[in-house]
Amino acid sequence: MNSDAFKDIEKLETDLWEAADNLRANSKLTSSDYFMPVLGVIFLRHAANRFDAAHRQIEADQASGKMPKRKVLPADYIARRSLFLPEQARYDSIMQQAAVSGADLPRLVTAAMTAIEAEFEPLLGVPPKDYGIFETKVLEDLMRLFNSARIKQATGDVFGRI
Repeated sequence: MNSDAFKDIEKLETDLWEAADNLRANSKLTSSDYFMPVLGVIFLRHAANRFDAAHRQIEADQASGKMPKRKVLPADYIARRSLFLPEQARYDSIMQQAAVSGADLPRLVTAAMTAIEAEFEPLLGVPPKDYGIFETKVLEDLMRLFNSARIKQATGDVFGRI
């Protein structure tokens, strides 16, 4: 791991501690209340990163002729070690919808987890869906933390360290 990657991980760890402090200070939740939903947000970000990387690879393979130009299937993502994420389960889509005034972010994140379960049956019942425990502003701050350019470029090493 190079020193820049290590600095990024250290910065991420600092950001995560600040997010935990924010959760403790701005909600009535204990760490045992929020740890699973926070892990769910981390899972969602990691799944989105893998999906986006697989999508870029599929586009490149189609452009170069390595893959026929046809409708892309969920199996094409799985072959590239990624879950296929329905539109409503994509991090960027959730953030765009959340930007709409009055959007119910806890409901959007819960719907994303449900959509992932529907798309990938082995995950049925696994993703947390208790995002209603968060005030929208607190969840929004957490989602923004994991929407930074640094996190969007993160790979397995970073997520493993979290």
